[in-house]
Formats: sequence, C-alpha cells, structure tokens
Amino acid sequence: MPDERRARQRTGTGLGLLLALVLGAVLLTALPDDDGREGGGCAPHTVTSWSKDDRLTGEFARYGDDATRTDDWTGGDGTHSVRLPDGRVLWLFSDTYLGQVHGPPNPVGESSAWRDTAAPLVRNSAVVMDAGGRLRGTLPAPLFADPAQDQWRWPVAARVEPRSPGSSEKVVRVLLWVRTTGQSPWIYGVPTATEVATLSLPGLRVESLAKVLDQSLVPDPSRRILFGTTLVERGEWTYVFGGDDGRAASRPSSSAYVARVPKGRLGEASAWRYWDGSGWGAAPRPLAGAQVGSAFSVLRTGGTYVLFTMAAGAAGLTSVTSYWACSPTGPWHGPAKDFSPSLPASGVAAYNPQAHPELSRDGRLVLSYDVNWLETTGASASINANVSLYRPRFVTVRLTRTR
Repeated sequence: MPDERRARQRTGTGLGLLLALVLGAVLLTALPDDDGREGGGCAPHTVTSWSKDDRLTGEFARYGDDATRTDDWTGGDGTHSVRLPDGRVLWLFSDTYLGQVHGPPNPVGESSAWRDTAAPLVRNSAVVMDAGGRLRGTLPAPLFADPAQDQWRWPVAARVEPRSPGSSEKVVRVLLWVRTTGQSPWIYGVPTATEVATLSLPGLRVESLAKVLDQSLVPDPSRRILFGTTLVERGEWTYVFGGDDGRAASRPSSSAYVARVPKGRLGEASAWRYWDGSGWGAAPRPLAGAQVGSAFSVLRTGGTYVLFTMAAGAAGLTSVTSYWACSPTGPWHGPAKDFSPSLPASGVAAYNPQAHPELSRDGRLVLSYDVNWLETTGASASINANVSLYRPRFVTVRLTRTR
C-alpha cells in the first residue's frame, strides 16, 4: 500500500498540505477543567450517521466552474472557514489554482471540465461567501505574500476577536504556517514558523503579520511544531492546536500540541503559553493519547472536545477515526470506530479534515475534507484535466452518546 506521503499529492511546485487525513468524530458531555483535569460526567459519543452535503460541495463546484472571471479561485485545498460579524463566511485555502475553467470535453476527450496547464498557481487564497451561503468573490491572490525566497505561507485556522483585550473593535486573526523548500522527505516544505495575520473588518485588508513561534533553529525538522491547525474558544481563552511533522520522517504518527492565548492577543508571541504536560509554560510537550497528523481538527460543543483525524495505516486513506477528551490538554481517548466518506474516483485519497461549527445546524455537524491523487507522476496534468477533484467536499455527521 502507498504510504501517507503519497496521499498528499501535489504538482511539481509542492501543491497542498503535508497530510493524508480523513475525518471522524466522538463527543463528550461534561464541562472540562482548563488545568487538564477531567470533569465529572464525561462520556464518549460516536457518529451514528453521516451524509454528503451536496449543497456546500456543489456551491464550490459552481463557483470554481464560473468562467466569467479568470483571476479567481478554481480549486484549492487546506479548507478553513470563519464566520464574520456581518454574517459572511471567509474561506481560506492553501495552494490554489486560478485561471479559467473550460467546459467538457477536456483535451483528451474525457467528459470533465478542465483548466489550461498554464493556469496560475498561488500558495494561498481567500474566498468570501455571503450570509445566504453563496460564494461571491476571491480576494486578491495570494492574500499572504511569500516571506522570503523559497518560503511560503499556508493559512490555517482563523477567528474573529477583539483588536486588543476589551476592545469593541473586531478584527480577523489568521494563523499561518511558514514552510521552506526542502529535500526528501520534506518535499512539500520544511516546517519553519507559525505566524498570525491581522485582517481588517469589514474590508478584509491584511494589516500586519506577526511571528509567534520560530522553529527554524530546531535541528530535527520532524520535531518542529506548527500551530493553528484548529482553534477552540472557551471563556476568555483561545486554545490553539498544532502538530509536528513526524509522519514526514516516517515515524508511526505525528504528535499533537496545544497552546492557549487570551482573547485579543493571538498576534502577540509573549501572550502564548504552551501545555508542557503539567501546566502552561514556554515549552510545548505532546498531548497524551492522540495519534494525529499536523492538520487535524478539534471543536468544542456543549463542553465537548472532539478531535478528527485519519485512521491508522493504509485505512487512513479512506477511513475515519477520532479521539475525545474532557479537556483541550487531554488525555485523549481513542481511536474510535471508523467510517468512510465518499471519494469521487479511484486512485484518490481524502485528507485535511476540518469542522465548520458556524455552518452546522439541527444537531448535525458540518465537516470538510480535501481530495487529491495518490500518485505524484502526472498529478499536475490530472488536476487540470479534471478540475472537480481538487476542491473541498462536505459531509454532515450526527453524534450520539454511547453511555
């Protein structure tokens, strides 16, 4: 079976996130303590049903196929979202294709929409959805410029928060992963730093960029930690989860980490504190129990902490698993029973699970996952020959308490 690196397929330019992740879910019911102790009454939940969300999946297909503009989003991965105060949703993507999409048949006679092989590829993009759920436009791309030669920025989780603690003015904070061109096994970039961008509201103009954790001097790239794969808010704290690149170095799994930051201070490196196994300090330590990739997802619902990731081994290319905890610091329990989201074709894999609670309703949780080819040879031509593959897909899941 192909290893996980082959599930993170990209073009020769290093397209996409360094993961092969699928999704799953478990839920617990007790309010956790912020110091890491488990709260009373904590109980696991499991996914009892899931279904495709054709409306959301179809909206990205409609927007990507719209040929009225040639400078907007036509496909991307690394799907994250944040609800803005005026009801709009800002969607953030990592490696992104722009350009024009042509209707079928493609140049080799297949019945799929296609893109010219010279279509622009940028390292990040942002697309705005209106309050009614319709995608309306792409912000100037790339939204976040490369920090230096042979480096780039991938946006991950984002939150609306006060410009400073107690301020009535709101801004958008976007976590960014900085990667640097590297050799095998880091052919999709060596982890380098975590940054935070501040965007204005309502205009979504990039105001500033701040480095909050520099990892460039950590000798072993597999031990470098990038934060921001997901954010969870509770009270006056924002919990920021991260991971290392253990899987790139052929370790059995990557490790998960968590930091916490007072609301309004995500862009201040001095405000970050990392879970060190017994308290909040300056040196992050792995969370106990969870085997993850660096782009897992966590959310809190009714006192519940839920971690979505891929199944272990080859099953992780198609199957779902999860971990649960009574606190963001763990210990995490699992993995739970697997389930498998649908894939659009043979020879592809799903990765980068992300929860979208701002879009969830009626007791069902919206999750996205990205799709790409397993094989790297000819991946760029295949992505352009069938534009429908390199786009997010959505499912909804229902969770039920198991005891």
